[in-house]
Amino acid sequence: MATAMRIGELGRATGVDIETIRYYEKIGLLPAPARSDNGYRSYAQPHLERLAFIRHCRALDISLADVKRLLDFAAQPGADCGDIDRLIDAQLARARARLKSMRALERQLAALRARCHPGQVTGECGILHELIAAAHGEACACHLDAGDDPAPTARRRGQVLAASPPYPLTRRPGP
Repeated sequence: MATAMRIGELGRATGVDIETIRYYEKIGLLPAPARSDNGYRSYAQPHLERLAFIRHCRALDISLADVKRLLDFAAQPGADCGDIDRLIDAQLARARARLKSMRALERQLAALRARCHPGQVTGECGILHELIAAAHGEACACHLDAGDDPAPTARRRGQVLAASPPYPLTRRPGP
């Protein structure tokens, strides 16, 4: 690899957008590079390695503030790594919370999807019925807990959407 790189070369080598590189410089995550005689930024191997480190941390969804802390820790090789462990433990806890939330979202979408069957017209679409009912303040099937009574939702199935534009959301009684 060449000793000096321009910003575009650094971006291609790391997969980081040029504007993002400039932003990282602006906020102090990436040190400002030397400037060549023509004023272009001239990046060296340490910039490439640091930017690759930052990109890897961001791929792990580590916040920029925590990336800064990790870079500060890396600059102190003799220090205890307990703070690093705690930082990653907190990141792991956030990831687990998001996973729990995503599993709940999956269950909600599956419950909603189960309300519609192939071959139905939109006026009989269970998904639209549920979403419109929720817009009217009624309980939606996707938000029912295991112990909730599904009867009110089941009673709404007979209602048909009005043949009007989507706003306002109206329903009319079924046959």
